[in-house]
Amino acid sequence: MTIQQIADRLVELSRNRQSTQAYRELFAQNASSHEMPGVPDGTVSGLENLIAKSEAFDQMHREIHELTVTEPLVYQHFFTVGMGIDVTKSDGTRSQEHEICVYQVKDGKIVDERFVYSMPG
Repeated sequence: MTIQQIADRLVELSRNRQSTQAYRELFAQNASSHEMPGVPDGTVSGLENLIAKSEAFDQMHREIHELTVTEPLVYQHFFTVGMGIDVTKSDGTRSQEHEICVYQVKDGKIVDERFVYSMPG
């Protein structure tokens, strides 16, 4: 797959709320994930750990009201998408979150993902 095809497929799977499928299909075994600095356990490595992190994130939500994913922007070995979610969390609070997601591709697989968003406070 080309980087554009990988980016398009990630967007498709994300919009359909199929994050585990996206990890299994598009990510390298040794891929890493990075949240904003200061987030506890914000860096995770290894495909199974990325899947576990994603599934834990999903379990924190009671209801997803809206999920938006932009079209990807591809440049060299990277692509980025914007993601937004309007969600009611398990504790009953509702919030809207927005982030820029940057992915690095090597040898036809995503090897690194980084999330950029505003930190509370």
